[in-house]
Amino acid sequence: MKENQTYDRKSLRSVYGKTADFDEIAKDCVAFANREGGHLAIGIEDDQELPDPSQRISDALKETVVKRINERTINVALVPNIIRMENGGEYLDLEVLRSAVSIASTTKGGYFIRDNDESKPIAPDELLRAITDKPSFSWETKVTLKYKIDQCDKEKLENLIEKIRSSDRVSAFVKSMTTEETLEYYSLVGDDGYLTNLGVLWLGTQPQRARLLYSPTVQFIRYDAGGNKVFKQVWDDYALNPDELLTAIWNSVPDWRESNEVSDGLWRKEIPAYDEKVVRETLCNAIAHRPYTTRGDVFINIYPDRMEVVNPGRLPLGVTPENILRTTVKRNKELSRLFYALHIMEGEGSGYDLMYETQLSLGKSIPVVKEGEDSVSVTIERKIISKEASRIYDYLQYAYPEVISHQKAMIAFGLILQEEIIASETLSRKLQLPEADRLRSYVDILCTKNIVLTRGRGKGTKYYVNPYIISNSRANIRTTLKTIEPYRLKELILQDLKYHPKSLVSEMSERLPDVSFTELQKQVRKMASNGEVLFEGGRKYRRYSLP
Repeated sequence: MKENQTYDRKSLRSVYGKTADFDEIAKDCVAFANREGGHLAIGIEDDQELPDPSQRISDALKETVVKRINERTINVALVPNIIRMENGGEYLDLEVLRSAVSIASTTKGGYFIRDNDESKPIAPDELLRAITDKPSFSWETKVTLKYKIDQCDKEKLENLIEKIRSSDRVSAFVKSMTTEETLEYYSLVGDDGYLTNLGVLWLGTQPQRARLLYSPTVQFIRYDAGGNKVFKQVWDDYALNPDELLTAIWNSVPDWRESNEVSDGLWRKEIPAYDEKVVRETLCNAIAHRPYTTRGDVFINIYPDRMEVVNPGRLPLGVTPENILRTTVKRNKELSRLFYALHIMEGEGSGYDLMYETQLSLGKSIPVVKEGEDSVSVTIERKIISKEASRIYDYLQYAYPEVISHQKAMIAFGLILQEEIIASETLSRKLQLPEADRLRSYVDILCTKNIVLTRGRGKGTKYYVNPYIISNSRANIRTTLKTIEPYRLKELILQDLKYHPKSLVSEMSERLPDVSFTELQKQVRKMASNGEVLFEGGRKYRRYSLP
């Protein structure tokens, strides 16, 4: 198992003998506790998947590790277990429970949070935000209104139980539970028999939900080209639970069923203005991940060229617009679990992947996430950037079914197709990957199948779509010089200097606008050093001519 947001490996040397570093172990435990919890596998080396076959963990060592960590941490709860693997070796599995109410820290005053496979310090200006945001993570399981289950809306209860028992995302074990056990399993009812906040939100009557702070209210506003409001609809009567609310919003907004026509050979193909999967996932995120301890409406703003969904509250600590594609923090974990079971939203960490893949397959730009002082907005563009993208995706679905099912690869392919040619560092940045080597999981299958070709090596690697793919898909892609081969670029430069001697590279670039200035400059300088072209003047204002 790879190290990630909830799992880390540590050598046995980190807790034993002179090399023991319990301060480092304590830091990782604090980071896990402040995120989603996690497991420290103590006794497995970083480059190994299993412990040494002869390795044994004593009860005394287990107790020592727990004692040393407890001495160095505050608000950290541990569950230690000695695990024996199939090769006979043992390691200490240290489960760190999530700190649901308070902020965990070291006794030295250090605050850390888990970010992918690293434990990072919480900046001083983020600490107050972390403290004030913490109650929102436990809101759904608290009981603030004393309503028994027999006081709920019976129709909503019956509908929920029926949907759970018919869902293919719910195990047979859960389906066999009684109604009371099912409600407890999904945290809709507390140990005392009262409805939790989540239970009131989902099963309560209209007056009960109205008393709940803060039930979601949604405003839909349509604007004209001048930014003037032309239509408004509000859902603020608290009559609907989250599932019903999302359905009502989707059915009430005709803008989402509009489409754009593009040519497809002899036929016309309709591309939705806003794809249903993208709209539903955006709305689900707004309902499922908002802080319910913060007052504020969800705004759905429709403009002639875009849709914006604005949510009250900021992103959870550790999540930013720059890492939202690879970092997952569930503010309302039980609500998200219920949404997933009922097929209302995608699973953990796959919602934005789905939105990226869908938008790119339709030839549109990816969603844009912005974080304000007290809100988060997601913008979905209506405009189609590449009308031929959907045709190419259709061809891949027919010719490469094993690739089309690889979501990461299709996201990378869509970005490469839009850019025509893209450097590995730029592609990694667009995919929000912290290290270039992680790009392999996105592009390896594309390169292996020759769907995408490469140029250059290492950090200078560039990716572009194989012309064979474009030709076979019969896509009417505009011819460009961005992907021109070096030897062809060389001939183009010689031809240009034949007609325009004593030219600056900048002047040549104006006549060859599709060619990257950097690539052009690199090729001209290489030709000058080989004597294939002559130059005069300084390095900055150097003019080139044929010999």
